[in-house]
Amino acid sequence: MANQPLLGLKILDFSTLLPGPYASLMLADMGAEVLRVESPTRPDLVKSLPPLVDQYSAAHHYLNRGKQSIVLDLKQPESIEKVHQLIQQYDIIIEQFRPGVMQRLGLDYETLKAINPRLIYCSISSYGQTGPYRERAGHDMNFLAITGVASYTGRAGAGPLPLGIQVADIAGGSHHAIMGILAAQIQRQREGIGQHIDISMTDAALALNGMAGAGALASKEDPGCEQDWLNGGSFYDYYETQDQRYLAVGGLEPIFIQRLAEQLQEPQLLELTDLHNVAKQHQLKQLLKQRIKEKSFDEWRAIFAQVDCCVEPVLTLNEAKNHPQIQARRMIIQHTTESGVSVDQIACPIKFSH
Repeated sequence: MANQPLLGLKILDFSTLLPGPYASLMLADMGAEVLRVESPTRPDLVKSLPPLVDQYSAAHHYLNRGKQSIVLDLKQPESIEKVHQLIQQYDIIIEQFRPGVMQRLGLDYETLKAINPRLIYCSISSYGQTGPYRERAGHDMNFLAITGVASYTGRAGAGPLPLGIQVADIAGGSHHAIMGILAAQIQRQREGIGQHIDISMTDAALALNGMAGAGALASKEDPGCEQDWLNGGSFYDYYETQDQRYLAVGGLEPIFIQRLAEQLQEPQLLELTDLHNVAKQHQLKQLLKQRIKEKSFDEWRAIFAQVDCCVEPVLTLNEAKNHPQIQARRMIIQHTTESGVSVDQIACPIKFSH
């Protein structure tokens, strides 16, 4: 097939829920052969997450697209022996148990490395394999909480808000696992050795504090909700339309502000665009709220579709599916389940020329 740059990589995936399965989905989409190890007694909760398609959840079908599966009871000696056989071929492992679980099962890195020294073994966990929180339970919002992300994500006076996507799980756990695995694969090709990769979703969430984190550590001053240019402290924000829909206004650059002022027929915008002046930004936001409230979502959508000024409609997921840019990029594909049921899914976002 065309887009298969990872053809030849063979991955044994012990993970459930989201971070590990999302990582192995992307690797499978790029051509890796993924064998998912399922427990006969410990169900993956994602399987029953509504809505259901062909007996299982739509999310389960998506996350396990392009993978094979094997059922193994890891508490049984014969299953452990089967894993020992499999790692002769499937020489990359992804696991997402709490630290210490794989060691108790006799499937930790040091044990398996003795069987296959080239083994690449990636552990994704809440807090990492070391530290006082290593065995503590956690979820996406917990990782965002203790790494400072939640402290400046929300509305002033209302506090933090739950995000619609799992940032620490995916951007933190899944993506960093993929980067670590592919880096280890490059080193293995060069030096012939494998290694253990320790991915902490908390570490990765902390690292996602890109610009705000750099500023806070340098100045010793913490950002707060709606205090920075990019978190609602400037006119870079969402604005409600006449019919209770929203527009995203993100054009911080002077050329985009000028075009926005032209479309709104509001020259006063140009006098209030000083991003360093809090009072002017407050006035600007109030003016934008008033003007955008004057037209419906569809009216504004038609207007700004013709203007390049970083103003876009806030779409629902099913509206996004039909957006011409999403369609042109072929980001929605048809997937057929094992029973022959066809369902729309999000495509792999990485595009290769070959």
